[in-house]
Amino acid sequence: MTRPTRQFSLGAFLMQTGHHIAGWRHPDAQADAGSNFRHYVELARLAEAAKFDTIFLADSSGIRSTHLPSLARSARSDFFDPVTLLAVLAAVTERIGLIATVSTSFHEPYNLARRFATLDQISGGRAGWNLVTSSSSSEAQNFNRDALPDHAERYERAAEFHDVVLGLWDSWEDDCFVRDKQSGIYFDAEKLHVLKHRGKHFQVRGPLNVGRSPQGRPVVVQAGASEDGRALAARTAEVIFVAHQTFDEAKAFYTDIKSRLPAHGRLTRVVRMDCGVKFPS
Repeated sequence: MTRPTRQFSLGAFLMQTGHHIAGWRHPDAQADAGSNFRHYVELARLAEAAKFDTIFLADSSGIRSTHLPSLARSARSDFFDPVTLLAVLAAVTERIGLIATVSTSFHEPYNLARRFATLDQISGGRAGWNLVTSSSSSEAQNFNRDALPDHAERYERAAEFHDVVLGLWDSWEDDCFVRDKQSGIYFDAEKLHVLKHRGKHFQVRGPLNVGRSPQGRPVVVQAGASEDGRALAARTAEVIFVAHQTFDEAKAFYTDIKSRLPAHGRLTRVVRMDCGVKFPS
């Protein structure tokens, strides 16, 4: 009996001038990589040619330090908005997946759903959303707050945020837009679904003003190893980003997540773990 072939998926985690904080000083490094579009084009094409499945971009809505002079020697101070960058990289690649991090703490579900639905349309169904909560007070200070909400509240908001986004992505059925010039019918009203969400954190009517995603909806990725993060991942994620330092830690995390899936009616083979291969700059 022939055993089924198992495949290993690779994701390239791209970060400005590399993951070492002083990497920009290397003689061969692209020192301005954080604001050099051509640099990202080259990396994306290299990753695709090497048969990587996806590229992954982390993000923060602010510079991750409340003491800005401490960053004077770091290349972590200037970087592109990841969704905007991936939309352009979609035009210069053909197959590779495009995953961007956007936090649920200081964005609104409608705007996020629209941005990723647009990225999925532009890329022909290659978009993924890395769902996270913000962890830096420097982000809060850019959005009318002095400090972050407490941890539990951030994850409670994230769970409702996720549900609203998925509901908006389901605004239109696959064949809703008939665009029949003879009859004058642009879309089938029976295949339109208005969300009408009212919850603790959000009130969103819908529908989304972007057509249905080529893959149904973008892939949902999640990053977070706390108890709240694991609970959210088990309920929502299709891919989980992890950064464990030992095999035993990774194995224990994997087993824990798998054990949580049945409680949400999910098959244990649904979620993939992505260690985030660090692609050199």
